[in-house]
Amino acid sequence: MNLFKLKENGTDVSTEVFAGITTFMTMAYILVVNPNILSATGMDKGALFTATALAAFLGCIMMALLANYPFGLAPGMGLNAYFAYTVASEYGWQVALFAVFIEGIVFLVFSFFNIREAIFNSVPKNLKNSVSVGLGLFITFIGLQNAGIIVKDPSTAVALGDIKSVAPFLALIGIIITTVFIIKKVKGALFWGILVTWVLGMICQITGIYEVNTEKGLFNLIPSGFISLPPSIKDINLFTAFKSIDFNVVKVTDIVVVVFAFLFVDMFDTIGTLIGVSEKANFLDKNGKLPKLKQALLADAVATTAGAMLGTSTTTTFVESASGVAEGGRTGLTSMVTGLLFLVALIFSPIFIVIPGFATAPTLIIVGLFMIENVVNIDFSDYTEGLPAFITIVMMPFAYSIADGLVFGFLSYVFLKLLTGRGKEVSRVMYILSVLFIIKLLLE
Repeated sequence: MNLFKLKENGTDVSTEVFAGITTFMTMAYILVVNPNILSATGMDKGALFTATALAAFLGCIMMALLANYPFGLAPGMGLNAYFAYTVASEYGWQVALFAVFIEGIVFLVFSFFNIREAIFNSVPKNLKNSVSVGLGLFITFIGLQNAGIIVKDPSTAVALGDIKSVAPFLALIGIIITTVFIIKKVKGALFWGILVTWVLGMICQITGIYEVNTEKGLFNLIPSGFISLPPSIKDINLFTAFKSIDFNVVKVTDIVVVVFAFLFVDMFDTIGTLIGVSEKANFLDKNGKLPKLKQALLADAVATTAGAMLGTSTTTTFVESASGVAEGGRTGLTSMVTGLLFLVALIFSPIFIVIPGFATAPTLIIVGLFMIENVVNIDFSDYTEGLPAFITIVMMPFAYSIADGLVFGFLSYVFLKLLTGRGKEVSRVMYILSVLFIIKLLLE
């Protein structure tokens, strides 16, 4: 275990293993959700399951070996929806997959020339702290939705769900149980919280309290088996996709626009996630920089490229990595365990795909609490610093986008500094990004 330098990072094998399992369990939903979304393009759902698991495995392993950080990677939410419902619906999934591959290559170039690293380091300290807090609210919002505690409402956008129903009620019980584990300093508290909540759900299903109803999002909680051989990806991989693209019909300019859209969202989602989770794990140095950032971004770029070759949408760093960090994960051994579990899931998929959202929701909500603690480190007395931080925090959950939170936070920071005669405090990179952000907003 010298590879991961556990002692130097103040951790041990059991802590890292529990952290890796916890991260996996909060990310496992992607094994079900990603194939469901991408299959709308005509891609085979079974093959997509295999591609999703393999891409996550490779991404996590690359992060572990290249950067030694406890970050989990998998095909990202939001990016998969853009892939399926925007790009593929107009140009076909083959073009969408090719665009993701090109995006990965561009990111590899950016990583070697430190372009993404420069963007990360240009973010002021107050904004870095606000990203962590915003991610806390965002991940809490995701958890509340997964549990059915917060639901969509046509009048008010969101509203309180029926907390008397089984899933939300079990999630609320899970929050209490998990918090008690944390207070009692139970090792692996978040992991055990997920497991206990899931077991309670299975008991409710056996006794008839919980009734399976897929239309209402109430899925079977009891595994139908243990082992299932993974489907082949031969019909959805990049080589198959590239052979069927008619470049006489698809214009190069169309591909460039699509690649830019993937680049923009993925870049700032990844940077936002790295800032937020690293801040919580105390990985940032006194200057707000992340050691081995280049390696972390390189791992992300390699994962995106490899994921496209396998047949899935953009692979990116997951905000759910914060759950493993909260469990004590501090090294690449955490991401190694997470990656290996994605590989194991290929064979034991009947077990992993029945982990319900209401069981992982308590962990996401509690991790949100851990991350929001950084709000005390934000200087709200200086409004040129405080307002951009506040905007970043609220826009992430309200816009349901890490990238959009960064966009509005960056722009408000630059404009306020300029209009108050403090433009020298803004770096050149921030000015360049602000111009690009304005162009993006105008073109949407």
